[in-house]
Amino acid sequence: MRRRDLLAGVASVGVLGGAGVVASGGVPDSLDGSAPDGRGDVADENGGGGDDEPGPVEPVTLQTVDAPGSRDGEVTLPAPDRPTFVDFFGTWCPPCAEQMPDLAAAHERIGDEVLFVSVTTEPVGEAVSEETIVEWWNEHDGDWLVAADIAAELAARLNVGGYPSARAIDASGRVRWATSGTHTAEEFVEGIERALDQ
Repeated sequence: MRRRDLLAGVASVGVLGGAGVVASGGVPDSLDGSAPDGRGDVADENGGGGDDEPGPVEPVTLQTVDAPGSRDGEVTLPAPDRPTFVDFFGTWCPPCAEQMPDLAAAHERIGDEVLFVSVTTEPVGEAVSEETIVEWWNEHDGDWLVAADIAAELAARLNVGGYPSARAIDASGRVRWATSGTHTAEEFVEGIERALDQ
């Protein structure tokens, strides 16, 4: 690992306030469905939330990266009136790279039904160049929208504490599946379907 990648990773975690362990698979208790492996969710087994169901997430507009399957510009997450799937990754994170084929398979199966986006909290355009993100994206066969959450505002609103992490959000802006750690394509699809069923 290059020193600048390590420093960028440490900086990203610092911005998140040390809310979790990087690439550990841990999820904050407030979002974890009490599964010890961090594969929990905010909805109960029947797909509905409990009495203390969290409210809608306030949207954040992020800059996108001009990479394969992506475009230069902006994206608002969660998308207004549309289910959204957000994968949080870091170019310094081996488990993030490891799960890219499963993300690609999930995108191929269900990506048309949601706004499917991968987001990095790395300081793109500052300590990490956009070219670094594009090279990583190419190397790992990414072919969907990719965005930079430089201020970690979206990550904070979604209570992201480890990498990789994913959130499936319904059309009303409520998180229906929150998880950290690596997953299979089938697990991603099942999580996304929870946001579609609402």
